[in-house]
Amino acid sequence: MNVWTRSIFAASVAAASLLAIPTAATAGVGDLLVAPTRLVLDGRKGAEIILNNIGDEPATYRVSVEFLRMNEQGGLVEVTSPTDADRKIEDMIVYAPRKVTLAPHEPQAIRIAARAPQGMPDGEYRAHMLFRAIPPATPVTQASGEQVKGVQFKLTPIYGVTIPVIVRLGNLQATAGIADVKLEQKKGAAFVDLDLVRNGSRSTYGEVRVLKAGLKDPIAIQKGIAVYTEVGKRHVSVAVQDKYKDQATGPVTVQYVETFDEGSHVLAETQAVLR
Repeated sequence: MNVWTRSIFAASVAAASLLAIPTAATAGVGDLLVAPTRLVLDGRKGAEIILNNIGDEPATYRVSVEFLRMNEQGGLVEVTSPTDADRKIEDMIVYAPRKVTLAPHEPQAIRIAARAPQGMPDGEYRAHMLFRAIPPATPVTQASGEQVKGVQFKLTPIYGVTIPVIVRLGNLQATAGIADVKLEQKKGAAFVDLDLVRNGSRSTYGEVRVLKAGLKDPIAIQKGIAVYTEVGKRHVSVAVQDKYKDQATGPVTVQYVETFDEGSHVLAETQAVLR
């Protein structure tokens, strides 16, 4: 999935917070929703990202850029030492505001654009925007309601959502293939495992569908699957729907369907026999 969401725990010393390690992945977390969950820019037109505080209390969010790399399992790993190329991408992405405070159920637009410097080579460039909640500073109190004296620690959840921002310069192309399709049983559930193979100058994004003759709907489907430019292959495991688990074996058609705002097309397709 291309939306990498982090739920971080902070230790508070009175009003101070210290960040810990990120976990989890989804399109929205805590009281924050972000839309869209993926943004593609061409270096000419800007766009907007909408933050929405769906909680019942005011909340403050900080907006920043970070860099993540995909591995062949589809995981996103944080880049702890950005390269010179990463810094150029960071400079290319312009956005405002960088900090917002939202009342309950209030939305806020973050304006974003890509300004490619003169002589920037054609290609696909990617950063990830992090929208992180800033917890309010509150004193630690005892059960009696009295303020605690001395150093005390309190665990406070800090939530954030990260979405990819992709900048494409020039006429970029990509092709894909599907390999090593097989049926696997994991913790009592059936999965169709496969590898997506990507070639070309840009990433791909779409959904994997497993189709079976005589059935109207896919027996397995997974949306929001990206294969970024740093990997030529990504492993995918798609859960078979419970109502089709007894019909999973036998001949199937597997498709990787690239999706766009204006429609979709089949990027790759293969026949397989599941056993």
